[in-house]
Amino acid sequence: MVTTRLDLARIRAARRDIDPIFLDTPLYPCDALGRELGCTVSIKLETANPVRSFKARGTELVAGLLAGQGRTAAVCASAGNLGQALAWSGRRRGLDVTVVASHKAPAAKLDRIRALGAELQLVDGDFELARERAVSIARERGVRLVEDSLDLETCEGAATIGLELASGTPAFDAVLIALGGGALATGVGYVLKTLAPDVEVICVQPHGAPAMTRSWHRRRVVTTDSTDTIADGVAGRYPIPEVLDDLLTVADDAVLVHEASIVTGMPMLLERAGLVVEPSAALGVAAVLENRDRFAGRHVATVICGSNVDPDAYHRWVRA
Repeated sequence: MVTTRLDLARIRAARRDIDPIFLDTPLYPCDALGRELGCTVSIKLETANPVRSFKARGTELVAGLLAGQGRTAAVCASAGNLGQALAWSGRRRGLDVTVVASHKAPAAKLDRIRALGAELQLVDGDFELARERAVSIARERGVRLVEDSLDLETCEGAATIGLELASGTPAFDAVLIALGGGALATGVGYVLKTLAPDVEVICVQPHGAPAMTRSWHRRRVVTTDSTDTIADGVAGRYPIPEVLDDLLTVADDAVLVHEASIVTGMPMLLERAGLVVEPSAALGVAAVLENRDRFAGRHVATVICGSNVDPDAYHRWVRA
């Protein structure tokens, strides 16, 4: 039995509390991408929804819980996608949402947070400084602090993706999952190791933001002083101990990829799959590009986790 903070019965029940618009997302083989990469590739598309990422699966659970408790407000730190998702779920339930982000976050993500009606506060620093400010706001206002990956709702919401992958036909040999704070990786990994234990769960992170991957390999929390990657959605410096414990249980491997492979993966997804993706969503493709022999002839699924990308930056990357 796989033992983590997560619970399969709760994850199955979570589907009833998540707006159906975020569930049963497309899962399909992409032959053109597979031919390019030398293996069978299936895409799990988590971008065809109102917030263009998987994050709302978790915020739907958080916002539903808060509304049921009679709470009226919440705050979170975000690189962009969680903030959008919490703003969307909160607005649907009448919650006042405050999002703290770095002023360096992609403008497209920040604009979308504002458009969804959330109060947006910007800090002159990275995500970790935004997290510190969010903690202060929660304390000052007496409101719920939503912490991605630490809060079980964010992990178990993401885990519903695992239910859909596990029911897919045919079965996969491996699933490639972007690794940041760990909600997606631990959620999907837990379900797969419970329902489809032969599937290899591989987490992917950029060399420029390696904290969680280094922590997984050393089996203890390893922090970094800075990050340097275009994959802003996974650029954390301080892994959460409880999340690392879960990841150590459900992940078979954690690998690092170079920025050049991420930049190569984005136009490949555009040209071979017709998908505009943010850098974090190209991590799975980047992993295959750097490890072709490992995946040759295998059936690999990759979770396309987000498409909130600044248009100007995206055009620079795909033309590089």
